[in-house]
Amino acid sequence: MSPTERGTADQARPRGTTPGAARRRAWAARLVVVGIVLSALNLRPAITSLGALLEEVRDGLGMSGSVAGLLTSVPPLCFAVFGVTAPRLARRFGPAAVVCAGMAAITAGLLIRPYAGNTAGFLAGSALALMGIAVSNVLMPVIVKRWFPDRVGSMTGLYSMALALGTSLAAAVTVPLTDALGGHWQPGLAVWATIAAVAVLPWLPLVRDRGAAPAGEHRETPPEPARAAPLRISRSRTAWALAVFFGLQATAAYITMGWMPQIFRDAGVPAGTAGVLLAVTMVMGVPLAFVIPRVAARLPHQGPIVLFLGVCGLAGHAGLYLAPAGGAWAWAVLLGVSNCAFPLALTMVGMRARSGPGVAQLSAFAQSTGYLISIPGPLLVGVLYQQSGGWGLPIALMAGLMVPQMVVGFLAGRDRTVEEEAAR
Repeated sequence: MSPTERGTADQARPRGTTPGAARRRAWAARLVVVGIVLSALNLRPAITSLGALLEEVRDGLGMSGSVAGLLTSVPPLCFAVFGVTAPRLARRFGPAAVVCAGMAAITAGLLIRPYAGNTAGFLAGSALALMGIAVSNVLMPVIVKRWFPDRVGSMTGLYSMALALGTSLAAAVTVPLTDALGGHWQPGLAVWATIAAVAVLPWLPLVRDRGAAPAGEHRETPPEPARAAPLRISRSRTAWALAVFFGLQATAAYITMGWMPQIFRDAGVPAGTAGVLLAVTMVMGVPLAFVIPRVAARLPHQGPIVLFLGVCGLAGHAGLYLAPAGGAWAWAVLLGVSNCAFPLALTMVGMRARSGPGVAQLSAFAQSTGYLISIPGPLLVGVLYQQSGGWGLPIALMAGLMVPQMVVGFLAGRDRTVEEEAAR
């Protein structure tokens, strides 16, 4: 290397960073990318793989429709209960250590639940896996912001794509994998623990350094001279509208993931095809997770996007009611578009607050409240299905919930901030 090149390289390195330290941090950053992708792949298979085999699990464990509905309500419950503990755990142990433990919990839960032998054990194993998903789900954006502050958009897109890919992959291949493994549902569900176990590995070298900061980031943050008082977020109508919108879109998503394959199967669609249809619904989130946030950020009011997604949802549910098998592929696409209200909700969280602390507080309020709101939906679908003996009433409920989702989403999309409303 010439003196000129050496000088340029020295200027590019943060002051006080040796070449060896820079190489270690670059290697660690690449490891974090691998960890983010593998972790995102594991944040939904525990849910969508169960949806593909729900009938077999019900028969094998002797579940009623109501208990199966309870099972499909467990994910949002765990996300609401365990997700709020993630920031505190990260402050104590470091984000990398918590995500590593989360992947280990997913692995253990996915291995335990198929072989527990009874409904209570199955629920306990599912809760363990979902606990790992909950804390990892909350901390993924934190890790992206910490390690890649100048590439948040691209890394979030990569993370979202991997999450959608894992969701759709589990829905599409669980039934064929089960058939290849002898036709028993237990190994068909347990096989997903393999990917979760692999996702533990990239985080292990980072645990000792407690999620070490990349080059150029100072580990010690100087104290703020005057920390702003927390917002009285419950006084903001926009915060409540966003929380209810988040809860209703989560309700629709978990009903879809938990029950849509069964709706198609009861209409005469083969089990393998029903799983692929769910995969089509989930994979719609891959391209639209990139497009919708970019479009929403350019609009002063996100209400028109909310209405468009809601109309797609109403059309999809109408199709499920009138011709579930005849137009199955069209209904899967329409419901997949409608389920992209999730990235829109996350985008609006960032747009409805002016400051970083405001965004964090609004995000915690909207997600925790929203997940609590979403808990009864899948359970109620199971109860209605058992009591009525068909899918007419459950689908009517699913379509009916789209209307308040459109209303509160339109209100949440107005160009205002929670700081303005909380100060009144």
